[in-house]
Amino acid sequence: MTSWSAFDIARDEAEIATLHARSAEPGFWDDPAAAQETMQRLAELEEHVHRWRAVDAKINELQELLELAEAEQDDGLNEEIRAEMEALASTLAEMRMELLLSGPHDARDAILSIYAGAGGTEAQDWAEMLLRMYLRWAERHKFEAEIIDQMEGEEAGLKSVTVEIHGRNAYGLLRSERGVHRLVRISPFDNARRRHTSFALVEVIPDIGEEIEVEINPDDLRIDVFHASGHGGQNVQKNATAVRITHLPTGIVVSCQNERSLVQNKERAMAVLRARLYDLELQRQEEERAKLRGEHITAGWGNQIRSYVLHPYRMVKDLRTDYETGNTTAVLDGELDEFIEAYLRWSVGPKR
Repeated sequence: MTSWSAFDIARDEAEIATLHARSAEPGFWDDPAAAQETMQRLAELEEHVHRWRAVDAKINELQELLELAEAEQDDGLNEEIRAEMEALASTLAEMRMELLLSGPHDARDAILSIYAGAGGTEAQDWAEMLLRMYLRWAERHKFEAEIIDQMEGEEAGLKSVTVEIHGRNAYGLLRSERGVHRLVRISPFDNARRRHTSFALVEVIPDIGEEIEVEINPDDLRIDVFHASGHGGQNVQKNATAVRITHLPTGIVVSCQNERSLVQNKERAMAVLRARLYDLELQRQEEERAKLRGEHITAGWGNQIRSYVLHPYRMVKDLRTDYETGNTTAVLDGELDEFIEAYLRWSVGPKR
C-alpha cells in the first residue's frame, strides 16, 4: 500500500475517532455553537481522509492493471491505464493545491470587487477585461459566480463591479489576486494608436455569512435607495430597489442591485458590509503584527502585484513570486491556476 506519511492520514484518522467519541458524550449538544464547530471539523477531516484513501486505492489498482497489461501485452489496456493516470494526475494537482490552503477562511466563498483606476475609458475597459478573466476562471472550476453590483463606464467598460463566487476554497484560491493589476497595451480607444498603461484594483474578502458576528451600530450607517441600472446607465426597474450603504466611521460603501426587491438588496449589501468590516479588522491586526516583526505592509493602490504587457511584447508577470508566462491570451481567458499556486507556495515559504 502506498504511504501517505507526509500528510499524516493516520493522525487525522485518530482525530476523527476522538471527535466521534466526543460527539457521543451526554450533553454534547448543550453548547450548540461548540458542537457545531466539532461536527464541522469532523466532516472536513472525514472528507480529507476519504479523498486520500480513494487516491491510494486508485494507485494500487493502476499498479495491478499495469502489471497485467505488461504480462498480456495488451495495448488496449495500456491506453485505458494512460487515460486513468492522466485523470489521477489532474486530481492530485487539485489536492496538492488544497494542501496549500491553510488559512482559517480559505474554504469559504469569496466576494471579489474590481475598481478601475485613473485613466477614464482605458482603465474602465481594463476593469471589464479583469471581470471576464475571473468569470472564466470560476467557470473552469465549476464555481457559481454572481454579479451583485456594477457601475458602468461612460463610454465603455466598468467603473466598479462586485461578484460573489461560490465554491469550496474560492476565497483561499482568489486571495492571491488581491492588489493592483497593471495593463500595458496599444489603446483601442486612441486614434493615434499610442501605448497606454492602465490600472485596476482587485479586492477579495471571505464571505463570512452569518457564522461570524460583526457588530454594526445602525447610527453609523447611511442608506440610500436608487433605481437599478443596466448597460449605459438606463433604469431597468420602475421601483427603486437598489441599495447603497455607507459605513460612516470607515467610509466603506457597499451597493447591491441585482435582487428584485429592496429588502433582498439591503440584506445582501449588509452581508457584504459585515464581511468588509471583518476583513478590515483582520488587516489591522496583521499590520500590528507586521510592525512588531519590523515589516512594512503596503496596501491598496500602492500594492501592485501583477503586470500584463500586450505591447511591445507579450508577458504576464507576478511581481511577488516572479512567475511569468508569455501566453497572455490564456491568462486573460481565465487560466490563472499557475499564478495562484505560485502565490500559495510563496505565501507559506520564506520571503525574499
